[in-house]
Amino acid sequence: MQLTSTAYLVFLAAAFFLYWLLVRWRLARLALILLANYWFYALWDLSYLALIPTAGLLDYLAARGMAATRQPLLRGLLLLLSLAVNLGLMASLKFLPVWNSQWPWLLPLPLSFYCFQALSYTLDVYRKDTKPTSSLLAHLTALSLFPTIIAGPIARPASLLPQLEKPKPLDALEGSKALFLIAVGAIKKLLVADYLAENLVNRIFDFPTLYSGLEVLAGVYGYALQLYFDFSGYSDVALGSALLLGIKLPQNFNMPYAANNIAAFWQRWHISLSTWLRDYVYFSFPKLRTAYMPHFALIVTMVLGGLWHGATWNFLIWGALHGLGLSACRAWQAWRSGNTWNSPLSRGLATFWTFHFVCLGWVFFRATTLENALTILQQISSLTLSAANLSGTLLAIAALAVLGHCWPQKSYEKIQNAFAHAPVYAQAAILALLAYGIEYVAATGSAPFVYSQF
Repeated sequence: MQLTSTAYLVFLAAAFFLYWLLVRWRLARLALILLANYWFYALWDLSYLALIPTAGLLDYLAARGMAATRQPLLRGLLLLLSLAVNLGLMASLKFLPVWNSQWPWLLPLPLSFYCFQALSYTLDVYRKDTKPTSSLLAHLTALSLFPTIIAGPIARPASLLPQLEKPKPLDALEGSKALFLIAVGAIKKLLVADYLAENLVNRIFDFPTLYSGLEVLAGVYGYALQLYFDFSGYSDVALGSALLLGIKLPQNFNMPYAANNIAAFWQRWHISLSTWLRDYVYFSFPKLRTAYMPHFALIVTMVLGGLWHGATWNFLIWGALHGLGLSACRAWQAWRSGNTWNSPLSRGLATFWTFHFVCLGWVFFRATTLENALTILQQISSLTLSAANLSGTLLAIAALAVLGHCWPQKSYEKIQNAFAHAPVYAQAAILALLAYGIEYVAATGSAPFVYSQF
C-alpha cells in the first residue's frame, strides 16, 4: 500500500479518528497505533506479523537487560544479540534473495528503516544515552510506526516514546498543516517525480545510446530532480501522517542541491540517515590520535552506506565517491580553518561543482549495471547537442521542479500558514481540486517510491 494511494488515505483517516477517540486511555491508544502498524505490514505480507513482533521483543529484552547489569561482558553480549537480530533481518530480507535466486521467498519490504530505528534504541541504551522503557507495548509501537516504515525518516525511539506516552492535543492548526504536508508530498511524487521518471529518466537510462549527449545529461539532471521529489515527497506524507496522530518526526530534507560542499549536502539530504551513519557508524571507529583516522572512517562509513543500498559495484562506487568527497572537503576546511567561500561568486561556483559531483554519483546510483553507468558517461562526453526529445512540457516541469526545490523556506511556511488559517470549506475545496488534478494528470497511478526497495 503506497502512501499516495487512495487506500492509504482511507487507512490513515480511520486510524486518525479512532486514535483521537481513544486518546484519553493510554493502553487503548497505544494498542490502536500498534494494531494500525501491524495491519499496515500485513497488507504487504502476513510474514511480517511473525518477524517484527519477535525482533521487537528481543530488542526490548536486550535493552532491559543492558540497563539491569553493569557487567561489560554481559552488556556487550546483549548488544550483539540486538545487532545480530536486526542486521540479520535486514540482510536476509534484502540481500539473500538477490544473491541466491533459488530462495523461494522475497518479501516486498526490506525493513531497513525498521532495523535502523531498532538499532538506534539498543545502541543508545548501551551507550547510556537513554533509559529503556518499561512498557513493551510502547516499545513495539515506537519501533514499527507505520508512516516511516517504507522509507523513513528514521525516527529514533528515544524521541518517539515520550510523544506516544504523553501525546499533545491536536488543534485545528496542526491538523491543517498535516494535511498541507500530505498534499505537497502527493504533488511532489505524482506530478513531478513520476512524470520525470516516465517521460525522461527511464528512457534515457534504459537506452542511452539512442540519445544525444545533451539529452543524456538532461536525463541525469532529471534523475537528480526525480529522486529528490520522490523521496522528499514520501517524507512529507510521512511527516503529515504522523502529525495527524500528534507525533512530530524529524525533518529529512533541506534544499540539498543548494549546498556549496559535499559535507553541507549530507547535512541537507536524507538527514535522518546521514545523522544515523554519523552517530552509530562514524563515531564507533576508535579515536586514534592520527591525522588519517577521521578520513579513513569517513570513507568506510560512506562505502558501507553505499553497500546498504545494494551489494553491487555501482553502489560501492557511489559510496566511495561520497566518502572521498567528504574526506577531501574535511581536509580543505581544516586547511582553510573553516572559512572556505568568502564571496557570492565563489559560493555559486562551489554550489555548481557540488551539484555536478552529486550528479556524477547519481549516475552510478541509478544505472542498472556498471556498464550502463559508463555508457551514460560516454554519451555525455560525446558532446552531441541534439535536443529533439526534450519537449516543452518536459522542460517546463523540470523548471518548476528547480523552482520548487529552491523555494525559500520562509515563503513556504507563509503559504503553509495561510492554508492552515483558511476556512475549512476553502481547505476542502483546495484539496478536492488537487485530488482531481492528480487523478487527471497521473491517471495511470503512482509508481513505487524509489527508496521502498532499500
